[in-house]
Amino acid sequence: MNISEINIYPIKSLAGISLDKSAVEERGLAFDRRWMLVNEQNQFLTQREFPVMSTIKISLVNKSLVADSGSSSVDIPYVPDSLETANVKIWSSSVKAKVYNGRTNTWFSEILKAGCKLVLMPEETKRKVNPFYAVRKFKDIVSFADGYPFMLIARSSLDDLNSRLKSPLPMNRFRPNFVVDESAAFAEDTWKLVKIGDTVFHVVKPCERCVITTVAQEVGEKAGNEPLKTLATYRTKNGKVLFGQNLIAEKAGGSIRIGDKVEVLD
Repeated sequence: MNISEINIYPIKSLAGISLDKSAVEERGLAFDRRWMLVNEQNQFLTQREFPVMSTIKISLVNKSLVADSGSSSVDIPYVPDSLETANVKIWSSSVKAKVYNGRTNTWFSEILKAGCKLVLMPEETKRKVNPFYAVRKFKDIVSFADGYPFMLIARSSLDDLNSRLKSPLPMNRFRPNFVVDESAAFAEDTWKLVKIGDTVFHVVKPCERCVITTVAQEVGEKAGNEPLKTLATYRTKNGKVLFGQNLIAEKAGGSIRIGDKVEVLD
């Protein structure tokens, strides 16, 4: 088995970037979901409320992000010029973030047609993962991702799903960090410990899927009730639709490259 895709999503719920390699950090791959859009109440925003977010493309250029809607773009420095901070809310977490102002927020508000602002998770902010699933209880941290630092899906698992659908769906509906080739369908459900390249990962929890999987990423519109309708017929537990696995790295500091071998240790 090997890694065939590496993806990051610098601004939560915006379009992803496919990479040839990426550094493994404690809270996820480098640059993955370190930024997030929030509303005027500092509550996080996603494609659940604003499907159009999927169409905003992000690139990393000269120590800045470039966000592009197709009709206009904005350059965003990695760190905001403003000294403003705020406690922002993401699910059950409330964490301190640095707040952007000016042109950046105006641009995103125009695209979403709703008042919003961009925030950055600074290094000193330590958002904890659910201690029930943590490898190092109360020490494992995560970015602005929904709950865990890394997410993996086997290509054959998507192939299995697509064989049951009238119209096949691309992998980007599920927004994984890692895609594994040459495994059996849903083999990842049985893994507890895997080694990718030189990094060992704990497979801690299946990924619970939501309405974002029904958003056609290229056009930013909800496209019916698939794949949730079909997944619900054979991929549910305790009323939750499951697809993919969440991971926590044994140790940060390594890197993952396309073609890296995936070895199941347990």
